[in-house]
Amino acid sequence: MSVSASQIKVQDIDHLGIVAGIIDEMGLVEQINQLLGTHPQEIISAGQVIKAMILNGLGFVSAPLYLFEKFFEGIATEHLLGKG
Repeated sequence: MSVSASQIKVQDIDHLGIVAGIIDEMGLVEQINQLLGTHPQEIISAGQVIKAMILNGLGFVSAPLYLFEKFFEGIATEHLLGKG
């Protein structure tokens, strides 16, 4: 199967892949979700939000918090935070 250059999409994860892997290995997301519980209507769990905040803090330190969502533009969030 041949893939053309226009079909390839490149996303950057820098050092955040290592940090996300360590968070996953620690089971931090699951521990937070267990302590805080989940709600049937939530789309993103509290544990995933904390993981995203940690990744943001280690990768975009000098930006204000209201630019939080801009940090994840162009980053492979599916690989760092999970599907969806």
